[in-house]
Amino acid sequence: MRRFGRKWRWSVRGRTAVRYLSALFGRTPKAAQENNKSLVYQAATALAQALLLLLIGVLRLPDARTFKTMIRDTSAQDRRMEQPARSHKRWVAIGAAAAAVVVALIWVVPAVARLVSAGSSVSASSVRIAAVRRGTLTRDISAQGKVVASVSPTLYATAAGIVTLQIHAGDKVEKDQVLAEVYSPELNNKLEQEQATFNSLGIEVERTGIDNRQKQLTAKKVFDQATIDRQTAARELDRNERGFKAGAIPEINMLRAKDSLAKADVEVAHAQADAKLLDETLAFELKTKRYSLEKQKLLVGELQRQVDQLKVRSPVAGQVGQLLVQQKANVPINTGLVTVIDLTSLEVELQVPEVFAHDLTIGMPAEIAEGAQKYKGELSAVSPEVVNNQVVARVRFAADKPAGLRQSQQLTTRILIDERPNVLMVERGSFVDTGAGRVAYLVHDGIAERKAIQVGATSLNAVEIVSGVKEGDRIVISGTDSFNGAEKVVLN
Repeated sequence: MRRFGRKWRWSVRGRTAVRYLSALFGRTPKAAQENNKSLVYQAATALAQALLLLLIGVLRLPDARTFKTMIRDTSAQDRRMEQPARSHKRWVAIGAAAAAVVVALIWVVPAVARLVSAGSSVSASSVRIAAVRRGTLTRDISAQGKVVASVSPTLYATAAGIVTLQIHAGDKVEKDQVLAEVYSPELNNKLEQEQATFNSLGIEVERTGIDNRQKQLTAKKVFDQATIDRQTAARELDRNERGFKAGAIPEINMLRAKDSLAKADVEVAHAQADAKLLDETLAFELKTKRYSLEKQKLLVGELQRQVDQLKVRSPVAGQVGQLLVQQKANVPINTGLVTVIDLTSLEVELQVPEVFAHDLTIGMPAEIAEGAQKYKGELSAVSPEVVNNQVVARVRFAADKPAGLRQSQQLTTRILIDERPNVLMVERGSFVDTGAGRVAYLVHDGIAERKAIQVGATSLNAVEIVSGVKEGDRIVISGTDSFNGAEKVVLN
């Protein structure tokens, strides 16, 4: 055996080690190999091969060909062989090799078991990991807005005609200053016609008044005549009564005088009634004429107002924005002519993500930045309509505002919603949307483990975590679609 031992080669020992390892690791479960574990098992196999090779070299184990040669020739069995003394260094080498094997197994076996228990593996460079910390969560919205005027009227042509512009874009104007004038022949002609009708009705009313006075005089004349006739009849009756009593006048004359007086009384009463009724009739006719005149007066006033509006005046003091038509252009009715900007009431209009719309309240404090300067403001309006997942909001300058602002100028605006002190929070990432704020992957020793969490308030760069983690934990904040919902994922 000593003779054969001197001829052993490390190549033989290596092949023997390979056969031992093949028998040991050749029955690796296919399910594990199919679960992205091939690299792990290859690494473990290579490490075990190296350790076993070292052990074979130290212990000098024979290979299969050596045993075959020894069995073929048995003549040496009758000879007495002296067993060489084992060297002290050899036992030290054996112990060192055994200790190395034990240490390697202690390190490799738990790691392999941990990797086998994971459901998937993902490259660590493809995910973002952040630590959970405690601090003050400031909920705010920051967006790029544009300067708009809260009062920015557009002036229109109230009638078809030819436009004469009296200003230029950018000119400063005062309130009620004439900016443009529209010449409308049709409207001016109609005003003149209605004015002539008004004048005619005025004359008609005056003539009716004269006629009424004349008729009233005639009626008064009839009444006065009837009154005089009655007085005459009364005196005639008095004379006949005295003559009848004296026996100078027959009774028939006295009776005729009484009838004449009665007839005069009837005529006086009728004349008085006719005069009163005539006064009422004439007053009604005159009132009707005056109503027609008043109606025509209102019509003329309306036409005059329309003609006056042909002179387009600025409703506010400010600056001319845009000229919407050319000089001396023939425009139809309701055509935009010019825009005016009220520089005393400027606001910043910005687009806010829909998720923050329900948190916005009129009057919230805001901060408007122009270069290095910052100005205070407050939220003045929030649109009730959502367009492309955005809501339009407006911020008004609180007191001071930058000088020389222009329409549509870009300014950075920040709306402060609220502050939450001493809360657990983590950097905001796609995991909030991927897991609907209820699931996160906690990272420990290269393994991402699925955990149930509860998300609270959110800001643009941080998320409050109410439960599921503690301070110092590290979680995956990027999207976890590649994890496929696995409970544990290896981060390579």
